[in-house]
Amino acid sequence: MAYKFALIGNPNCGKTTLFNAITGSTQYVGNWPGVTVEKKEGKAKNIKEDVEVVDLPGIYSLSPYSMEEVIARDYIIDEKPDVVINIVDGSNIERNLYLTVQLIEMGVPVVVALNMMDEVVAKGDRIDMEKLSRMLGVPVVPTSASKGEGVKDVVSEALQIAQTAATGQSAVNYIAFDNKIEDCLKKVQQLIVKYTKGDRFTKRWLALKMLEGDEKIKEKIQIPVTISQDIKPLIEKLESEFDNDIETIIADSRYQYIGNIVESVAQKKNKENSLTLSDKIDKIVTNRIFAIPIFLLVMYVIFEVTFGAAGSYTIDWVDVFINETVTGAVSGWLESAAAAEWLHALVVDGIIAGMGSMLVFVPQIMILFFFLSLLEDSGYMARAAFIMDRMLRKLGLSGKSFIPMVMGFGCSVPGIMAARTLENEKDRKLTIILTPFMSCGARLPVYALFTAAFFAKNQSLVIYSIYLLGIGVAVLSGILLKKTVLKGETAPFIMELPPYRFPTIKGIGIHMIDRAKGFIKKAGTVIFAASVVIWFCQTFNFSLQMVEDPAQSIFGMIGGAIAPVFAPIGFGDWKSSVALLTGLVAKEVVVATLGILHGLGEVAEDSVELHTALKNLYTPLRAYAFMAFTLLYVPCIAAVGVMKREFNSWKWTLFATGYQTGIAWVVAFLIFQVGKFIGLE
Repeated sequence: MAYKFALIGNPNCGKTTLFNAITGSTQYVGNWPGVTVEKKEGKAKNIKEDVEVVDLPGIYSLSPYSMEEVIARDYIIDEKPDVVINIVDGSNIERNLYLTVQLIEMGVPVVVALNMMDEVVAKGDRIDMEKLSRMLGVPVVPTSASKGEGVKDVVSEALQIAQTAATGQSAVNYIAFDNKIEDCLKKVQQLIVKYTKGDRFTKRWLALKMLEGDEKIKEKIQIPVTISQDIKPLIEKLESEFDNDIETIIADSRYQYIGNIVESVAQKKNKENSLTLSDKIDKIVTNRIFAIPIFLLVMYVIFEVTFGAAGSYTIDWVDVFINETVTGAVSGWLESAAAAEWLHALVVDGIIAGMGSMLVFVPQIMILFFFLSLLEDSGYMARAAFIMDRMLRKLGLSGKSFIPMVMGFGCSVPGIMAARTLENEKDRKLTIILTPFMSCGARLPVYALFTAAFFAKNQSLVIYSIYLLGIGVAVLSGILLKKTVLKGETAPFIMELPPYRFPTIKGIGIHMIDRAKGFIKKAGTVIFAASVVIWFCQTFNFSLQMVEDPAQSIFGMIGGAIAPVFAPIGFGDWKSSVALLTGLVAKEVVVATLGILHGLGEVAEDSVELHTALKNLYTPLRAYAFMAFTLLYVPCIAAVGVMKREFNSWKWTLFATGYQTGIAWVVAFLIFQVGKFIGLE
């Protein structure tokens, strides 16, 4: 028999770690809110039963106020998983149990995985599992998902619950409220009884949703307006008696119930007001004066290591391997096979030159994402969002937008998708427009190439400045757009700061390998195809005749036609124009294009040759303007496609891409013209 389990819990409770442990998935785990935006699916491993596991978004409650909450609750209601495994952070049990109580109220089969018990034990705290299970009325299993402890027990318990529920013998639990609320619930149940036929909802839960004024549930069961009018006096009576609004009354009742449970089952060694290690660290890293300087210093150190001696060594090693070993072997094999000249040129000067010029940067990208993974998994990235919120709020921006933007440093696509979690539509649109200004990993090869050629002594500092430029342009653009086309109030920003944790080797390894795999996969597909097209378009003219002068080729003619647009910003040659045009497919293709257009595919030729070619075409000022334009102009086709889907509007998509490209041109123009005016040219 096949079963379906749903994993649900608060952000940072270890939910996705448990999902990986159960399914063996390589889903990336981050220690900051917003990593899991949509449900993920996988098959449970090492058990004979067929179990599908669904990882739902991290949420704090089942009140449908955010996209994550809507996704999670609708899945439980509509898909009816056999068991809901609720992951609860044992080190923060009181806050986490609010979601647990709401799940129990729904009447769905629940198993509580009390996670991070290793941290609870390390603190010297104790939790009475049996008593907690008895008071909640559901099984409670202690786990430490990051260490793989208790994972099999959770799955086993969930299977037992699912099998019992299938027989129809499982008991329905509920939370007892104040007598006045209970009396009101009974009256509401009587009013809606004829709308609760079947087993889709429990009558008690529906009555509770009617009291809370849950409009989405009213729509699902199609409650008539007359019933809502009959319920209104009951609500008003409760609000009068408790001197509060109904949602707060019920929420307070839940917290009171949870407080009684925690007081009975949990024993803490240290007093509540004693500072934890995380608190002590936060006194420094979130300090009003030192927070931003520390953040900037941390990021600078990362760039210094990535693009300093260590990063340069890896590039040199891979470059020699590709351009001497691989190119030499393939070229020799083609010559011995008496391959046609055009085939030799296609393979060596097209495919290997194009893919090789990009693949040399894979080790640097892995190093960069090793450090970013450390920041995310340790919990520092959540502090970065908190720090930036303090600054961005003064500029009229929401700090919550910083989370998708941070994801944009990896790839604009998931960053743009993460913006759907923003409740405010104007903030969501603004975030989608600004996220591509965060320099994604695909642009990194462009920076590495140009800084190695023109700024070898200050490579890390120059690349660091490019990343800061993207952040600065995003901030200024946010101010401009908020005062013009996207006027409106800034949404409030509430974020939980998770405790600092030591990142796991497995988690960091997964992040690095996934990034490298994605990069190499793109090289084997998009870059491969682009390299062939680029070689063809710079070898043949529109009459499909081979040309000796690439300027007379298809790309030469196209590049020459659009080159005047780029002349005022410092690079009005056809090769640069074509490279930027092909960069619309994927930003890595810019490097591949430059490599192919400069004919760097012969044996024994390496990146030094490309550096020399670039120095004949650019000056340091022009090179910096080119990097700035690459940073800011319209993202790749995949990102544009996601923007269209998230906006659900061609009008907004065209506005966003036009705005991004326009800003890129203006910024590059200012860099080049001001630099030229002060004598840097």
